[in-house]
Amino acid sequence: MTGVVAAAAGLTACGNNKSASSSSSAPPANTKVGVLLPDTATSPRWVSADPTELRKQCADNKLTCYIDNANGSPTTQQSQAQALINQGVGVLLVVNLDSGSGKAIEALAKQHNVVTIDYDRLTAGGTASYYVSYDNVKVGEDQGAALTQAPEVKGKSSVNYVEIDGAPTDNNAALFAQGYNSVLSKQPGWHKLADQTGNWDAATAQTVFTTMLGQHPTINAVMVANDTMAQSVINVLKAQGLAGKVAVSGQDATAGGLDNVMAGTQAFTIYKPVAGEADVAIKLAGQILAGQKPTAPSTIKDPTSGREVPSYLADPTVITKANVALPVTDGYVGAAAVCPTPALVALCTANGIKMP
Repeated sequence: MTGVVAAAAGLTACGNNKSASSSSSAPPANTKVGVLLPDTATSPRWVSADPTELRKQCADNKLTCYIDNANGSPTTQQSQAQALINQGVGVLLVVNLDSGSGKAIEALAKQHNVVTIDYDRLTAGGTASYYVSYDNVKVGEDQGAALTQAPEVKGKSSVNYVEIDGAPTDNNAALFAQGYNSVLSKQPGWHKLADQTGNWDAATAQTVFTTMLGQHPTINAVMVANDTMAQSVINVLKAQGLAGKVAVSGQDATAGGLDNVMAGTQAFTIYKPVAGEADVAIKLAGQILAGQKPTAPSTIKDPTSGREVPSYLADPTVITKANVALPVTDGYVGAAAVCPTPALVALCTANGIKMP
């Protein structure tokens, strides 16, 4: 079912070099924006953080927003896109499940004069007018650099590591890998023993890492593309009495990821405040509906078509024990979610996370 948020006229737009700029004094004739989110399993952000911030921004910008989640089905997402177009949206934000289905959605939108914005993930070969995301190569570079500084491996002359990458259907996964490989491949004494996709899936990651550890029992570090898969890696390490002895990476600043960072079983996570995407994307959508053609501060090359896509790219933040409270202080994730048990409340308190 489609969720509707805020209906009215008027538009307020502001920004700097990282966000949409300029404003309109007259309300747009069409205030309808469609948002297509991908699933509920790969990251909690698609269930809570993004919908919450998108709804807030839609209300603040007096736009009527319809937010759908495809629950992992490209066919469902394409049907949702058709329904939103039938409802008269003027702008469609797309988080594709794969570039093929995303490209088809964007072609359909174009036929109906609906402007598309690639949200978080670039649709390779697509026709989106804009791309709003984080600098995902930098995300990967930050992951690689942070892993080399993890206490389990820092200063070692020889480090054996493996990689568990994101889904090959997600262009972001390729950008993350580009980033962390550019760092780790240049580290003196670092040896990559295996590299395989975990497909953004907890069960897949667990199976993959179980096999890797069995084949390479001398693993010192694991470059894992996100927190969901990192949890599976940590579970396997716990079963072998190795949790906290092997450096494990992450990304997304999930409640579980923050818990693992505080516990010392995960070296770090990457914090990408959803406001850095949602706020920019909704303001941009409002400007487009008002008849404006904002100039993006940068571009990113479509790996399929070679087209330079106008882009708004925010900077990520590495989260370690030293700043683990930041995502909670910012309101990205609630203290209750991070500290749901007495033991975790004590751990949170010791790490500067205040309970409400």
